[in-house]
Amino acid sequence: MGLDDDIKHNAEEVKGKAKEAVGDATDNERLQAEGVADQASAKVKKAGQDVKDALTDDR
Repeated sequence: MGLDDDIKHNAEEVKGKAKEAVGDATDNERLQAEGVADQASAKVKKAGQDVKDALTDDR
């Protein structure tokens, strides 16, 4: 995985965790759900990049 992509995906995951925590603390269900969605999105992007890297490494 490219370092830039890795940093972006990790930042998105951290942002999602922060949103979720703030949503929990303030009983804001919308913000909490956005945080969970951000984390899921980051994980999907990481997995996609891992697959891409695996395919290009085998060549």
